[in-house]
Amino acid sequence: MKSPKPIFLQALFPKLDNLLIELLQSLKPQDWAQTTIAGNWTVQDVAAHLLDGNLRSLSILRDNFQGDPPKKINGYPDLVQYLNGLNAVWVNAFKRVSPRVLIELLVASGPQYHAYLASLDPFATAKFSVSWAGEEESKNWFHIAREYTEKWHHQMQIRQAIGQETPLLQSALYYPYLDTSIRALPHQYRKVKPANGSIVKVVFTGLPDLEANWSLQLDPEGWKLYTGLQNTPSNCEVHIPAKIAWRIFTKGISKAEAIAQSKIIGDQSLGHPLFDLIAVMA
Repeated sequence: MKSPKPIFLQALFPKLDNLLIELLQSLKPQDWAQTTIAGNWTVQDVAAHLLDGNLRSLSILRDNFQGDPPKKINGYPDLVQYLNGLNAVWVNAFKRVSPRVLIELLVASGPQYHAYLASLDPFATAKFSVSWAGEEESKNWFHIAREYTEKWHHQMQIRQAIGQETPLLQSALYYPYLDTSIRALPHQYRKVKPANGSIVKVVFTGLPDLEANWSLQLDPEGWKLYTGLQNTPSNCEVHIPAKIAWRIFTKGISKAEAIAQSKIIGDQSLGHPLFDLIAVMA
């Protein structure tokens, strides 16, 4: 059994951004108004949010400037509320900005953002922890991987709205998304207390070039995540269509719908918590 190793995703950001710019440049005027599964955000709103990610990261992390710091944060719900407020203000302001200007700003800010990420020591302590994985302190490599999942899933929301999902489902881009998000699983299962030694296997199915599966095992210290499927028989094995996995982890599909499209073999009570896993600040 192997524990997940640090992942280094800096080199994937330019490729992901190039795909985004090519996509946005190909859109027709009516495409920008298409609704997405990101609440009531349109394609243009999600693209504006991606720009906000570039500029906010550069301002806060590179330049040590935070123009609107939170007044009082008493736990995770307060943090999520604060971030949701920032996101809403930005998106509403960018409704007056043309798609052309939005693309130009993404093109200009992307390389600066990539250069900043590449400048970080991957094993130094990140300024912000990966809270959805239950960490109070994270290393930069995990912070960067979390940023990758943000860029990946928001671009996927745009692609789903206009029916162009395939480019991001290639293994080279999708596996890193899954590999990062699944690391929230031990935190997700922290309140699930079956007998020690219990094993839950997770298999993502349906994409021919994607082999993505993990095992979760309970020992006296808590749940531990391992890459691949153990030879030991499991108490529960969950098979999830890979095409919907990202929607589960970003609240883009209901739990009931996700379970209906998946298969839980064995102890159902051990399989159901997987469908509550959220790998975004929500």
